[in-house]
Amino acid sequence: MKRVKAACITQTLHFLLKEDVPRDYAKKLVTEEVKKYKEQLDKNKTQYKILSEETQDDGSVIIEIKKQYNTSPVGHYLD
Repeated sequence: MKRVKAACITQTLHFLLKEDVPRDYAKKLVTEEVKKYKEQLDKNKTQYKILSEETQDDGSVIIEIKKQYNTSPVGHYLD
């Protein structure tokens, strides 16, 4: 028998600008989307660590994140 002792997932997320809206408004929407994503992680009590967050020249945002996988314990992964 085996059991998961610790598990995390590493993701690179690219929050893209919408193309059918003015550029300044699209940048604002991306900023709000990133904020909502982080708030949702907190609301769901998902443990996470942001490894990097970069705003690109076009205003899009790339986040590299290590987060809890489902409800598995994270062990030492987020230290």
